[in-house]
Amino acid sequence: MTSVKEQEAIKKLMAFLQEWDRGRKAARSHILDNFIENNSGKTGPELELEFSQGASLFLARLTAWLRMTYMYGTCLDKLLKSIGIFLSAASGRRYLLEFLEIGGVLTLLEILGLSHLREEDKRESVKLLQLVANAGRKYKELICESYGVRSIAEFLATSTSAEAQEEVQLLLDSLGRGNPKYQNQVYKGLVAVLPCSSPRAQQLSLQTLRVMQEVLGEAPRALVQPLLATLRSVHLEVQYEAIQLLRALMACEVRPALLQGLVALLTPPRKEALALANPAQPCLREPMLLYIQQAAAAKAIGILAKESAAVAEELIQLGVVHSLMVAMGNQDHTVSQRQASISLVYFVRTFPSVEETVRLAVGDTLFQLFMDSPDTWYTKMDSFQAEILASTGGHSPQELATLQATEG
Repeated sequence: MTSVKEQEAIKKLMAFLQEWDRGRKAARSHILDNFIENNSGKTGPELELEFSQGASLFLARLTAWLRMTYMYGTCLDKLLKSIGIFLSAASGRRYLLEFLEIGGVLTLLEILGLSHLREEDKRESVKLLQLVANAGRKYKELICESYGVRSIAEFLATSTSAEAQEEVQLLLDSLGRGNPKYQNQVYKGLVAVLPCSSPRAQQLSLQTLRVMQEVLGEAPRALVQPLLATLRSVHLEVQYEAIQLLRALMACEVRPALLQGLVALLTPPRKEALALANPAQPCLREPMLLYIQQAAAAKAIGILAKESAAVAEELIQLGVVHSLMVAMGNQDHTVSQRQASISLVYFVRTFPSVEETVRLAVGDTLFQLFMDSPDTWYTKMDSFQAEILASTGGHSPQELATLQATEG
């Protein structure tokens, strides 16, 4: 027989559940406010004590209302926070299983794809997915098997909330660890985010890719072009993360493709060529983005070369010296000139053959200025000298010497 105290507790629970069942939106919203205030941080046993061993009955009602109303956003943030109290409860694994049994993961993923819902609601949905993923490998696999990586990555790319994007990064980082069956899928999902228009999403994706690189060991060739394209970003934090990932990839099989791509970025089309390619829209935006990419590539090349003699030699074989001189002659973008000069001076001081090539290209006077002040010497060039440098990509050192003598 149950004691009088137990009977009273059961009556209290039944009255609470009836209040919920009979309540409309305003009443249920009030119930959720009280529940969140009084039960945040409680363990599973504490929740059972609060609900007279019937906490699952309330969780079932929460999940049922969620499934019926999530498309309309009805009290969605409060509903998700309340469910989160159950899923995050220590010694409350049963609540997680009950939530998953009714298709909770699919509901959370669908919330992320509804454009009319608030960012705050989607952020709460991501937090619940974190709780699911952090419960173990089979739960991470469940999210991935539900096409979760695509939904989560798309939300990262389109979200306008920095806080929500940071929560997504934590989720993707969790899905990428201890999940060997689907870690490549997570990696590809992050790569797919790189071309998006959100600099914060790009930065977070690059950070997570670098962390995952340590686990994967190798990288797909599909990463090369999206990664190099991020160097076009006007946001220095994106460029920084891109260069950090490039450093991590130098031990991978994609290194030759990355180095070749970096060298190619040093010699973008001239303004005149871009205007001819699109005469209807000869705007300055495209050339400027290419010059930003040129400068970032020059900076990355210098960093990579200084870290590895093998990489430096490989870059020389790819024609980096002439390409850096082309960038040094770009008087339309002084940042390109500066970064190319700083990188080239390393090659000149390290490889005697490079020193001779550059000396022939710029002449003794400018060469001495270059060696004395590589970060400012380009300001002393005239337009003719800059034009010679900008044209070096197709000339050998001997041809450059002949050209200079002729023009002189």
